[in-house]
Amino acid sequence: MKLITFVAVAAILSSIPISDAFSGVPAGGRWSDAKANFWYQRYSWIVGCNYIPSTAVNQLEMWQGETFDSVTIDRELRWASDLGFNTVRVYLHDLLWATDWAGFRSRINNFLDIADKRNLRTIFVLLDDCWNPNPHQGLQPPPIPGVHNSGWVQSPGPNVVNDPDLWLRIERYVKDVIRAFAADTRVLMWDLYNEPGNSGQGKKSLPLLEKVFEWAREVQPSQPVTAAVFDGCDSDIESFLLDNSDIITFHNYENLENLRNRIQQLKKEGRPLICTEWMARTRDSKIETNLPLLKHEKIGALNWGLVSGKTQTIFPWGSKEGSAEPEVWFHDLLRKDGTPFDPAEIDILHGLTGKKVAK
Repeated sequence: MKLITFVAVAAILSSIPISDAFSGVPAGGRWSDAKANFWYQRYSWIVGCNYIPSTAVNQLEMWQGETFDSVTIDRELRWASDLGFNTVRVYLHDLLWATDWAGFRSRINNFLDIADKRNLRTIFVLLDDCWNPNPHQGLQPPPIPGVHNSGWVQSPGPNVVNDPDLWLRIERYVKDVIRAFAADTRVLMWDLYNEPGNSGQGKKSLPLLEKVFEWAREVQPSQPVTAAVFDGCDSDIESFLLDNSDIITFHNYENLENLRNRIQQLKKEGRPLICTEWMARTRDSKIETNLPLLKHEKIGALNWGLVSGKTQTIFPWGSKEGSAEPEVWFHDLLRKDGTPFDPAEIDILHGLTGKKVAK
């Protein structure tokens, strides 16, 4: 029944701007199934990667004025485009808004210009419960040799997440960032909160998560809003995310059969699906196995990592200090000079994305 309804709606509304096509949806409310599916049909297969430049150890080093590296970003996003990618998922951080909103906004715009030049749309992530809990601005620590994501920081961190008296800053950050780019076609989607409840937070992150969705809805961006369900997600948080995201997003770092089962489960939501984090080779989440399924099922796919760099995500979760470079990388596709970790993977990517490679 939902498919019949969507086809009928799409046929009638194909020439109507999406902002006007569903006036029956309450202002600031969740998109209807029909609107979400209509939006998704406007795009070819969404495929790409989670991106941070190889010169940055975390979100702060990527975006601070002193270390924002537009030259590296331009070069590496060209490589992403050469793979056939059309989308990148990129993390922001609330501390950057707090101390230099004008500069931060300018650098976001600069990034979007670079990505757009390479025909890449951007998904921005606003908050994150993963990894180190005490972010600070200024000089960031160097990566710990051999340790996966040793410098990555949470945003805003548990001290703020667990104290509603400190949320006014987060509300203003969320609203200001979304409002600044709410009608910007270079922004594909707003990923409001990465893995809420991870790093031991559990259900304690739910109250802030609920408010973040509320604040984003008040801005009424033209883009959909979402946050991904993930393995280990608290059941109440997962229910909230599935009930409130315009587009259903999810993370899956497991083998083909696990991914297939998760897809079938999430299809019941009746909304478009995008896997915004995947690919962990040593967990059997691989380009050659999982990506063909994602394309066949018309599910967006953004693997973790592009270029091996200071985040050191070629090492597996829990890797120890001093570990040697693994024979099989965990994440990432390219070395710092742009050559592939595995040329066979790139051939598969080119085949799936239809990217024509100059001979």
